[in-house]
Amino acid sequence: MSLRELYQEIVMDHYSDPRNFGKLEDADYHVHVNNPSCGDAIDLEVIVNSGKIEQVKFDGHGCVLSQASASMMTEIIQGKDLAEVQEIADSFRSFITGKGEVKIDLEDLEIFEGVKQFPLRVKCACLSWSALREILKKMQE
Repeated sequence: MSLRELYQEIVMDHYSDPRNFGKLEDADYHVHVNNPSCGDAIDLEVIVNSGKIEQVKFDGHGCVLSQASASMMTEIIQGKDLAEVQEIADSFRSFITGKGEVKIDLEDLEIFEGVKQFPLRVKCACLSWSALREILKKMQE
């Protein structure tokens, strides 16, 4: 199996069996984002406890990239402290857009490397991350 085939398999696994999909009872924060150019939509909900993402879930619909990226994001940020979550979100945005500095090892998120070549698809891969950034901003208000 080639590396590309492995990456496609991982993305398809997260699309067909998304992790942390659904609604959270008593979420501390909720954000709805959409991409009007393609119709993707994500609702992101989190529960924060002692400065950490205790629980995170997403709901919505969209293309393989938006849904797989959301699933992977929720797995990565759950249980992490807010400063680390901010660093992950900033680094992913820098990585996928090619703008800014990637300060940490993004591990499995590097499977989205090929998306950089397709600006319209970057929006799909970043949709859930945009929701996360909005939640992080709300926490600072």
